[in-house]
Amino acid sequence: MHETIQKLLSKRPVLIDGAWGTELQKQGLKPGESPEALNLENPAIVEAVAQSYVDAGSQIVITNTFGGTIYTLERHGLADKVEEVNRIGAEISKRAAGDQALVFASMGPTGKMLMMGDVTEDELFDAFSVQAKALAAGGADGLVIETMSDLEEATVALKAAKETGLPVCVSMVYDAGADMDRTMMGTTVEQAAEELTAAGADVIGSNCGQGIEGFVKLAARMKASTDLPIWIKGNAGLPEMVEGKTVYKTTADDFAAFAAPLLEAGADFIGGCCGTSPDFIRALKAAL
Repeated sequence: MHETIQKLLSKRPVLIDGAWGTELQKQGLKPGESPEALNLENPAIVEAVAQSYVDAGSQIVITNTFGGTIYTLERHGLADKVEEVNRIGAEISKRAAGDQALVFASMGPTGKMLMMGDVTEDELFDAFSVQAKALAAGGADGLVIETMSDLEEATVALKAAKETGLPVCVSMVYDAGADMDRTMMGTTVEQAAEELTAAGADVIGSNCGQGIEGFVKLAARMKASTDLPIWIKGNAGLPEMVEGKTVYKTTADDFAAFAAPLLEAGADFIGGCCGTSPDFIRALKAAL
């Protein structure tokens, strides 16, 4: 086990942070704009989000680099800024974290489908490799490949991320199937756990896709399929449209009520995804 993970788990459970997208929107990010562009154009509001989670008690904060591959950035005219966007993204979160928290830098899906021939495996590997190295150069303590639906893409990202020598967590989205226990591509919890463990992940987990209540069962099934630590970031319920605005109905206290069941199910790292905020992390901290 990577020494960073070992050290963190000596104080299990480890409190992660909450949502970034919704928090950046509160700071003025408009729908359709590139969140990552803010790392260059307005780093202060990005740092404010990271700082708010550090202040709430997060032991790990992520970075504003979820869409940091060339494939995501080129849609916003930032194809020539990949290294800069990621390195600065890591530096911003490191500044906020200080000696209070560690930074696990975020790597999200590219939006390109391997099975459809949109990209080759080598092209995908190169894209993730450039991102991972830039995040490591910015001082990240670990990398989290998150919100992944395609196990093949996740595995390519993992191989690229592992080249940095940093601990790597891979987190899948289970939002399909009658029991919400498959990825959009039909991969089961067990399949993903076994393949990611074999591919050398340091931590595996799940984020997004459903409300926190669904993650207790997911955590238990992951725990039964691997001896790796488990990372869980559930949503504050599923979004509903109210008067043209996206609203999450789960409250911080409702969310935190799942802390103990998640721990019992085997979760080692617990935080929030869409619709959660620093208040949710404070509530989780109190519950844990």
